[in-house]
This record gives sequence, structure tokens and C-alpha cells, in this order.
Amino acid sequence: MKLIRTQDAAGHVLCHDMTQIIPGVSKDARFRKGHIVTPEDIPVLLSMGKENLYVWEKTEGMLHENEGAAQLCALCQNDHMHPTPVKEGKIELVADADGLFTVDEERLYAVNAIDELIIATRHGNTAVRRGDKLAGMRVIPLVIDGKKLEKAREAAGDEPLLAIRPWKIRKVQIIVTGSEVEKGLIKDSFTPVVEDKLRRYGAQEFSRCMCGDDMERIREAIVKAHEAGADLICCTGGMSVDPDDRTPGAIARSGAKVVTYGAPVLPGAMFCLAYFDDGTPVVGLPGCVMYAKATVFDLALPRLAAGIRMTRQDFIRMGHGGLCLGCGECRYPVCPFGKN
Repeated sequence: MKLIRTQDAAGHVLCHDMTQIIPGVSKDARFRKGHIVTPEDIPVLLSMGKENLYVWEKTEGMLHENEGAAQLCALCQNDHMHPTPVKEGKIELVADADGLFTVDEERLYAVNAIDELIIATRHGNTAVRRGDKLAGMRVIPLVIDGKKLEKAREAAGDEPLLAIRPWKIRKVQIIVTGSEVEKGLIKDSFTPVVEDKLRRYGAQEFSRCMCGDDMERIREAIVKAHEAGADLICCTGGMSVDPDDRTPGAIARSGAKVVTYGAPVLPGAMFCLAYFDDGTPVVGLPGCVMYAKATVFDLALPRLAAGIRMTRQDFIRMGHGGLCLGCGECRYPVCPFGKN
């Protein structure tokens, strides 16, 4: 930092805010800390009574905070997102499409481990809508050694740290189990809940069939739904260990390979997920999905809707944060449920 004449300040970086007072009109920062002085700024600064300025001298190999933020943004930005204009050394990324937001956590950690650089993101594996804020990034000092940004590029690798995967599911088959529903003894309250959740993720076409508690009928319905080109097959109910609950067995016999039957999430421990060889998912939904605001289905659905093939390890990781606190007023997804 050094003191120079304002007339000589073009190209230098201001070290503090410059407040302009217009009586009866405004009193605010006319030039912010970090601003690079242009020749056009000099008459304005002089009119504000600034004959001398404290500035940073830009030396070879050093980057202004705006340049540093732009380079960090480049490490993050992917398709379906855009950056905001840099402001006070900070840039944010905003979603251009509805979809699943993902973060490569380990590479993000590697970049943030470099001193004086920060990238803050929202949680990965969550749904975002167009216009949602995704991440913000900046460097800490007003000027920074460019070698640190080079190190960040090495840590980040060739692929962007962030991604948005637009929704892919359009056609859904809902297979309703339970003889009491098929016989009309109770109303099917499950299907409307499932359809409402799926519409939020781009599903548009729904089919429903009732299969009672017969395992073979449930199996046949799953196979027919797959042959008809369903993007997602949902079996509602029949997931517990009661003798009449046949859904897990039907899923296993349909030809789809079971990824998990059971998940370390409450509510939703009896959840089942399987895939046909072509990637079509089949889910068995426990009864809690019908009445609980947030369950394991809500944690898995964004990834399923984006066409991401889930693994057993994905569900194992859900155990950390997988306990719903049962708040009197549910605010999911703005809560810790499912966050790890």
C-alpha cells in the first residue's frame, strides 16, 4: 500500500471505500475497496476532495481480488448455470434450469484447503430451480499471489466442481398393493402423495394399477410397466415383514437387480430400490411415505429423477443425517434431515 496523487492513480487498486456526499440526495460509497481506478474516475475523485489516495501497487504475478474470484468461478461453472457480475471481490453462480445440483466434495475440499481462497456451495444432491443461488467464491485479500490460483486449478482438475443435471423422468407407473385398497375397503391415499412429489421433479404422465397382495400379480405389473417404457416404477406399500407384504419379493423376482432393501433413514427404513439392466429404477415405498412430510423417498428422489444410478454406498452414507427430528412444523428441505 502506498499514498499517491489522485492524478497518478489510473490503473491502481483502491485500498478502502470512497464515500461521496451529495447534500439532500445521498451519502454512499462512490468507489468500493478493490476498485481499479480509471482515467474517467479521476475528475470524480477530485470533485470529492480526494487529492491523494491509498492504493495497492499491482506487481507481476499478483492478481486483483476480482481476477481471483473470476478464476475460482471458472473452476466451478458448468452447463445450466451463470455467474453474477463481480461485486466487492465476490462472484455467485445461479441456476439456469431445474434439476439436481451436485458437488464434487473432495475436489472442493482440496481447493478450499489452499490458504486465502474460498468457495461456498449449497448442499449437493439436492433439487434446485432456475434462479436459485448455487455457490459463491472469492479470495480473501485485496490482491493475491497468482501461484495460489494455479495451485487451485491443479487441485480442481479438468472437470467443473459443480453440475446441474436436469430432470429426466416423465412417465411413471404406480403399482398399488394391499387387498384392502383393491377391494375398496379403504381409499388409495398413497397415489396422490406420490404423484404430487414426482410432479415437482418433472414427471408428467402417470399410470396406476392395483395388484392386491398377490406377489405374482405385483411382479407381472412391474414387468409390464418396464416393457411399456416407464421411466420410474413405484410400488406403494407392502414393504414390511408381515406375511401379507409381498412387494420386496415381487421386485426381486421381476428381473430388476436389488440395490438395497432397507436404508439407515427414519422414517423410511423399509425402502427398496432395484434397477433393470437398462437403468430403469423400481422403488418399493414404505407406508411412511404416505403420511410423513419427509422420508427416505425425498432423499433419493432427486437423484432418481435426474437419472443418476444410485448404489448401496449412497444409502449407507444417508445414515449420517438420516434421522428426521419430527418437528411440529416441517420445513424440509430447509432442515438438517438428509444432510451429511
